[in-house]
Amino acid sequence: MTRLAVVMFNLGGPDSLAAVEPFLFNLFNDKAIIRLPQPLRWMLARLIARRRAPIAREIYGRIGGSSPLLANTIAQARALEEALADIGEVRAFPCMRYWHPMAAAVAREVADFRPDEIILLPLYPQFSSTTTASSHDAWRHAAAGAGLEDGRLICCYPTERGFVDALAKLVRDGVAKAKAAGGSQPRVLFSAHGLPKRIVEQGDPYPEHVAKSVNAVAQAAALTDDQWVICYQSRVGPLEWIGPSTDAEIRRAGSEGMGLVVVPIAFVSEHSETLVELDLEYGHLAATSGVSTYVRVPTVGIEPEFIGGLANMVRAAMGRKRSASSAEGQRICGAGAACCPMQGSPT
Repeated sequence: MTRLAVVMFNLGGPDSLAAVEPFLFNLFNDKAIIRLPQPLRWMLARLIARRRAPIAREIYGRIGGSSPLLANTIAQARALEEALADIGEVRAFPCMRYWHPMAAAVAREVADFRPDEIILLPLYPQFSSTTTASSHDAWRHAAAGAGLEDGRLICCYPTERGFVDALAKLVRDGVAKAKAAGGSQPRVLFSAHGLPKRIVEQGDPYPEHVAKSVNAVAQAAALTDDQWVICYQSRVGPLEWIGPSTDAEIRRAGSEGMGLVVVPIAFVSEHSETLVELDLEYGHLAATSGVSTYVRVPTVGIEPEFIGGLANMVRAAMGRKRSASSAEGQRICGAGAACCPMQGSPT
């Protein structure tokens, strides 16, 4: 009987208000986030964490004092195990990047499980050097320390059918709700977490993948091109970030008297960026900017189509020769994506 370990990468979040500052330090001390050599990165990470901790504690205080991301990821892991039960003995291990359970502890758990095969499944549909690549790098070092092989990485799945169908269904529901409240066709904002422009210029394919996801979901939800916009949220620091920004698009919609349906296109679980930033902060901005109707679409969570899509990708990845591959099994990044894990493979 096959013993399969599925390691599910996610960002992680503080499990208490006391954990907020060390969580932020881990985040900003990541070389994929702040691209400075040590000890400069360590010093800057300490400074940023200390300065941002009071604001971040207030944010997490508004949703109960901790991040719900781990609980949501555990729910996804249990649902995935059930969907893969026919394979044999399957265990899905949430593996967080910046707070517990982190890669070293998870690698020891996986080693104790003694799997025949390890599949690495990011809960980031769109690849970025700041998310999937960073999580994979941490896992690779932890796995070596635990005496494990690296595993087969599903590097991205921006247009995977289960993900697209699950989100398209939620988008259709959101549009119907907005129409019932406001009467007219709303504008759909597909909001993704932002990224500094210079990281994209270094060959990060994230915006390209976001666009792939949005086009697939918009088509599945029967939206015309003039009914939706891609935008980016969560900008921090002085660097120039990719745009347009979500807050700017909300203000524009208000000035035009439009209703809005906001879709978290790059998040598959509820956490502070959805529950606080999209729901509370941007909801307030919409109300004060003249937006006629504001509806936020839920993340895909444990929607059956999404979990089924994850299961299908795991099945397809088992036994593949490549150590990293997209959901399609081939490279989907453009030629300029220097950090694509399938670099050298045909596009």
